[in-house]
Amino acid sequence: MDAKRLFLGSCVALIATSVAFATIGAVMFALKGEFVLNNAQVGWIGGAALWGFAVSQLVFAPLCDNLGMRTLVRLAFVCHLGGALIMIFAGGFATLFAGALVISMANGLVEAACNPLVAALYPDNKTVKLNQFHVWFPGGIVLGGLAAFALDEVGITAWQIKVALILIPTVAYGVLLLGQRFPATEGVRSGVSMGEMFRATLGTPLMLLMLLCMAMTASLELGPNRWVPAVLEAGGMAGILVLVYVNGIMAVMRYKASAVVHRLSPTGILLASAVLSGLGLLWLSAGGSAVSIFAAATVFALGVCYFWPTMLGFVSERIPRSGALGLGLMGTVGMAVVGLVTSPWMGGIADRAAHEVLADDQTFVVLVEAGGALQSQSLRSPGPEGDDLRTALDLVTGVLETYNEEEVLPPVETANAMRAFIESGSTSPAVDRARAILGPAENHGGLISFRYLVPVSLVLVVIFGLLYLNERRSGGYRPERLT
Repeated sequence: MDAKRLFLGSCVALIATSVAFATIGAVMFALKGEFVLNNAQVGWIGGAALWGFAVSQLVFAPLCDNLGMRTLVRLAFVCHLGGALIMIFAGGFATLFAGALVISMANGLVEAACNPLVAALYPDNKTVKLNQFHVWFPGGIVLGGLAAFALDEVGITAWQIKVALILIPTVAYGVLLLGQRFPATEGVRSGVSMGEMFRATLGTPLMLLMLLCMAMTASLELGPNRWVPAVLEAGGMAGILVLVYVNGIMAVMRYKASAVVHRLSPTGILLASAVLSGLGLLWLSAGGSAVSIFAAATVFALGVCYFWPTMLGFVSERIPRSGALGLGLMGTVGMAVVGLVTSPWMGGIADRAAHEVLADDQTFVVLVEAGGALQSQSLRSPGPEGDDLRTALDLVTGVLETYNEEEVLPPVETANAMRAFIESGSTSPAVDRARAILGPAENHGGLISFRYLVPVSLVLVVIFGLLYLNERRSGGYRPERLT
């Protein structure tokens, strides 16, 4: 067994996971325009790229001891390849959603296999090594984000090519891992039965509290990360660069985890993270200049960088009998809540807040101009090349009819009609005016959605603060070790 190769292969597999996360986040704005999706639909695609992770973790993490970690890695490899191809050849919302879901299931399989693999390889240094393993989640986002940005800079803007970036690390980890011999999990080596593992995971009050906290910490980290590129691009900034910057800081800090863990216990790290993440989100939600955005993003990155791996390390060290099931269930809860609740919820908030700042009179005038331009252009384009024009015309006409009946522009549908008009291929000067109205509104809505997460950080400050004080009273942090 080659422990160094297994750890390296695990890191590359996590790069595939994070490149998938980064590239899907980077193309959300393009998908919104090309397929005429509203923010809620984009939220569901982004969410599918998360909660599929939860499904595969929930199914396969309990079976890790029996199936073996190599089997899970092989399944992850197949799903990464298949999911990327489904998305590349997607024809609409349904296939985009399906592809994102399959990719996400591959991501969950990587976590279900590689977290217990790292714990088995380094049983006396779990929190540090799990942090260093998880360097490559933000690190992969940096690599994927920079690659996507570079493609834009050289004029390759097709979102399908950006999604194809997922295939590069997928092939690499397949070469590194698929033929290797894997160790038994820590639970198998220590003789922990399936029943003991379930009792430790579902019957320990501390574990149940950690599952609740994982839902909140994952929402703070991954919820905003899904929306940063689309929100800031709508405001005229290079959103992918901010995403790369945030995750670059996270990668560096996780690499330095050894020094931080030795100075602060895991509970101390989690307490500091809760404070900084709340401050960063509040500052980020205020918007402002590029300097202010990057400063706020720095505080946010410092806040969320240790959440995920330190939560896993804490559970593995304090409740070791929970084994692969405990680690898998932590990931399941975190991703499921973000994918099914946090991401769509943020999208709904963004839709409502964006509509509140759309000026009815200016928007109505632009839509009237858009309707006239689309009508004439669609008549001159009777074939398939006019499909986007006719789709946009139907949406614009529906909004105008609602306005004529109720004297108010309908929420969600108005922004969707303007989005369709902008991406329809119309040559009308009204396209630029529509973009000038919609962009700031979309940016405002997204930033407001960040603000709604701040109370979550306050709840975590209370919980982690109490755990830290109790730890100090009882003589310090004491990990348990299986024999």
